[in-house]
Amino acid sequence: MSVLKTKPTQNSVQEFIEQIENSVQKSDCKLLLAWMSEISGKTPQLWSHHTVGFGEYQYSTAKGIAKWYLMGFSPRKQNISIHIMTGYEKFPELMEKLGKFKTGKSCLYINKLEHVDTVVLREIIEISWKKLQDFYPPLSQ
Repeated sequence: MSVLKTKPTQNSVQEFIEQIENSVQKSDCKLLLAWMSEISGKTPQLWSHHTVGFGEYQYSTAKGIAKWYLMGFSPRKQNISIHIMTGYEKFPELMEKLGKFKTGKSCLYINKLEHVDTVVLREIIEISWKKLQDFYPPLSQ
């Protein structure tokens, strides 16, 4: 049975963000941290030393029960990935208004927040969080 590599840690989210070298990316991550903390009402947690996650849910796989964060973000070398577990395809009208980005299934990749409409981005994050509350009973945090 394979084990998930991405797991919550006890490492400091603030220290993680403070060591981001790119000042624009650091500033963008501080804003995402504030938004997601406010929207979720949850304490941020560092997952496997590179992702800031909010909340947790459990899901079943063929290999057993797993835990994952409900939303989060991760500063990467070339961009910031913003993770919402509803997926971005659920928001076609808002995505058209968003700006410059790339997506994966549940990840939005942006170079800088200034490249997207932050009002639209926050709206997507808020709607996603509310939808997830209907599907997953709250766990600790």
